[in-house]
Amino acid sequence: MEKVPRIQASAAALKLIETLQVRHGDLFFHQSGGCCDGSQPMCFEKGDFKVGYSDVCLGRVAGFEFWMSQDQFEYWKHTQLTLDVTEGRGSSFSLEIPYGKRFVIKSRLFTEAEEGNLEPVQFLED
Repeated sequence: MEKVPRIQASAAALKLIETLQVRHGDLFFHQSGGCCDGSQPMCFEKGDFKVGYSDVCLGRVAGFEFWMSQDQFEYWKHTQLTLDVTEGRGSSFSLEIPYGKRFVIKSRLFTEAEEGNLEPVQFLED
């Protein structure tokens, strides 16, 4: 039985990721913990953001790692996250901002059946 992903992306997010990849190469996502625009997903060129031992990798979006702090994960571990896009500029350093768009997260609770079949998270030392 295929594992249930903790993170996925909408068609609009996948299209924007493709655009960003063409311009910037390999990407990296991190769910920010509340500074500036609040808690929002941020996209960087791979290597431009350093994760720490308190960060958790939820999985991959379009082949690129998606991380968040372990403390934040404790609040969100019962939800499936969907990376999406909205019009409007955020005030962050995320790569999509110059395009007049910003990534957002939508979430839903896992069903009881899904809870028992989730993709495992990864930590930095894994």
